[in-house]
Amino acid sequence: MSSSPSWYTEEVGYSGSAIGFRVKKKLHEEQSRFQKIEIYETTDWGNLMVLDGCIMLTSRDNFLYHEMMSHPALFTHSNPKRVVIIGGGDCGTLREVLRHREVEQAVQVEIDERVTRVAEQYFPELCEANGDARAQLLFDDGIAYMKNAAPESIDVIIVDSTDPVGPAEGLFNEAFYQTCFKALRQGGILVQQSEPPLTQLPLIKSMRQLMRQVGFAAVRTLPFPQPAYPTGWWSCTMARKGADLSGFRERGAHSKSFATQYYSADIHKAALVLPEFMREALGE
Repeated sequence: MSSSPSWYTEEVGYSGSAIGFRVKKKLHEEQSRFQKIEIYETTDWGNLMVLDGCIMLTSRDNFLYHEMMSHPALFTHSNPKRVVIIGGGDCGTLREVLRHREVEQAVQVEIDERVTRVAEQYFPELCEANGDARAQLLFDDGIAYMKNAAPESIDVIIVDSTDPVGPAEGLFNEAFYQTCFKALRQGGILVQQSEPPLTQLPLIKSMRQLMRQVGFAAVRTLPFPQPAYPTGWWSCTMARKGADLSGFRERGAHSKSFATQYYSADIHKAALVLPEFMREALGE
C-alpha cells in the first residue's frame, strides 16, 4: 500500500496489480474498533472510501456493485418481502433493495457503526433510504445474527462484505452458509460478493461447492465491471433454496418503477452467460 500527495494507490499482492486514484485531499481518517477508515476527495471519481488500506467505493462507480448485488436476486425471487443485508455499511445496497415496493422489511447488520456514520457524512446519496420505515439498521455481528435467525424467516440474504479476511473471514465458510440456508424460506436466495473472476476463481469455486453442500439447489455466478476494485472486474454469486436460478421476473425488470444506471433486464440475462474460461473452471 502506498500513498502520495497526489495519488492514492492500492497494491494488490494476490493479483500482481494495483489501482490508484488522483486525489485532491484527505477528508477524514479514524481508527474504529474494527478498522481504519479513510475518505479522500478525488479529482475525477468523487469521494473515495478506504478501509484498512483497501478501496471500498467511489462516488462515481459504486452503482455497478450496489445494483448487481441487489436487483438480480430481488427480480429472481417471486415476492421478496423480507431482506437481510450482512455488512453493507455504506448503505448503498440497502438503498437499492428499498427501491422494490414489495419489500416490507430490510434489515442491515453491519458490525462497524462508524462506517455507516462516515458514509452518511461523505456519501449521503447512498444513505437516503436509511430513514425509510421499512429499514432497520443493526450494528452487530452478522455471523451471530444469522446463527440466531428464525428458520424460514427470510426471503433474500445479501452478503455485502469486505474481502474474506479479518472480520469478514467467517462469512465464506460452510457453517455460515448452513445458517443462511436454514433461515431462508423455500425459494429464498442468498447472494454474496465473490471477488474478481480473473484472479479468484478458486475462491469462487469453493464458495459454490460449499453452498451446494449445505443444500442449495442452484448456484450461479454473475460477473460485472467494477473499476475501483482489483482487476476492474468483479462478481456476485447467487444460491437458491429449493428452486433454480435460470429465470427471473423479466417483465418486472423491464417495467421497473425506479431508475438504474447499470442494471436492466438485458444486463440480467447477459450476466447469467459466463465467459468460456469461467464456464470451464466452474463446470457450467
